[in-house]
Amino acid sequence: MPAYHSALNEVPDVRQVGNLAVLPIKSKYRGPAPMADPSEADIIDETLDLFRANSLFRNFEIKGPADRLLIILILFVSDCIAKIGAAKTVPNQLEATKLLNTLAVDNFPVPGDATFALNAHYAPPGAGQMLVNYLRGYLTQIRQELASRLVEKLYADGTGKPSKWWMSFQKRRFMNRSLGS
Repeated sequence: MPAYHSALNEVPDVRQVGNLAVLPIKSKYRGPAPMADPSEADIIDETLDLFRANSLFRNFEIKGPADRLLIILILFVSDCIAKIGAAKTVPNQLEATKLLNTLAVDNFPVPGDATFALNAHYAPPGAGQMLVNYLRGYLTQIRQELASRLVEKLYADGTGKPSKWWMSFQKRRFMNRSLGS
């Protein structure tokens, strides 16, 4: 059974930085990401929908620039769940929001950096620090929005504890990789 790929690979005229798609998102955070139509699913919705199924796969064939962004976001969700699972006490929703927002804005490597875990699959952003800063700003904004929506999903049942159906994936590594954040 093949892994699930992004439906946004087929969107025409998508801006790319390196070979990573810069897709519009529905966000409440400031940043360089284009705004998406609120009535349609964005890459973050798609990531949350595909995370649990795709995290079972060790191999993932990249079919387009949106798949490259999907990989980064799935690995970030995995790191977020591992961070919540590693806490000494089970965090409530507010504590989890603070924990994951801090993780989202912490300094992290981008494609092209020597410490980026998946450099073999990603092209550097291009010449000039301006593109690197743009990509870092875009990824920071998308990570913040993803962390926010993930907390909403994790604590949706109202018990004050993260969902065991999501937390069961804390030790799983998509493609046996981690972003190392």
